Amino acid sequence: RGFDANMEWTPDGSDQDVEDRRGESGGGGFGGWGARGLGLGGLLIVGLLSLLTGRNLFHFFGGGNPAPQQASRPHQPVQEGAAEKRSADLAKFVLHDVQSTWDRILPAQTGKPYRHATLVLFRDEVSTACGGAESATGPFYCPGDEKVYLDLGFFDELAKRFGAPGEFARAYVIAHEIGHHVQKILGIEGKVRRLQQANPGERNPLSVRLELQADCLAGVWGHNAAERSILQQGDIEAGLRAAAAVGDDRIQRMVRGRVSPESFTHGSSAQRVQWFRAGLTSGKVSSCNTFKTGAESRSH
Repeated sequence: RGFDANMEWTPDGSDQDVEDRRGESGGGGFGGWGARGLGLGGLLIVGLLSLLTGRNLFHFFGGGNPAPQQASRPHQPVQEGAAEKRSADLAKFVLHDVQSTWDRILPAQTGKPYRHATLVLFRDEVSTACGGAESATGPFYCPGDEKVYLDLGFFDELAKRFGAPGEFARAYVIAHEIGHHVQKILGIEGKVRRLQQANPGERNPLSVRLELQADCLAGVWGHNAAERSILQQGDIEAGLRAAAAVGDDRIQRMVRGRVSPESFTHGSSAQRVQWFRAGLTSGKVSSCNTFKTGAESRSH
């Protein structure tokens, strides 16, 4: 059962920890770019806006007070084609596998019990405890409500625009966002946010370290999945391609034609691959300390 392009996996039919809002008209309302932090795809949009306005808009993200949630619009039955249904089934399968893994290994490795996050599937736009967001924001984790928000259309963007096809590339995205949930459980996310507020000049470097650690934590799950013979060699390469595809330097080069390391919020392609691989190799949370002196700059 490999996570390759033709992987053979069986949907378990469970909607545990999944909140499907795709049937809500308009997705629940959009209140602006209020989501705390940017999803993987949102970097491209903000980079484009920065290019068009001549201003560095990246520093507006990664903090701030949560915006009030807006009332959901009427829920309608979910209409989905075969491809979207497969994407939804894969997302649910991966979510369950990732969280079942953390149920086991987080207490064993850190002494902290794991509590489950919720995956919210939406279309177009959504209201969250961190503010409003739209599909262009990309997948993201909101610490305010402990939910991962995903418009399944991002998977098409990942393959076509970012050049990272394959089902394990999609699995990496979900595992990365659950990595942020692990950071909240361990108290790392809150500490970083407080440091960012106290030291605005360090906001971007701290964000990079937080994102690289989430990449490493995704790799820790990947290591466990490989031990259970879920992954094949081609799957791991697909995950590494996905990590490289969403590096700040690659996205900035696509959007601006130049790279500005001082505005990085997620890390370079090389850094993201390095830290994802670190988790894949070790399978240990302890190997994911991106906050050690010099850890961020070990690879550029």
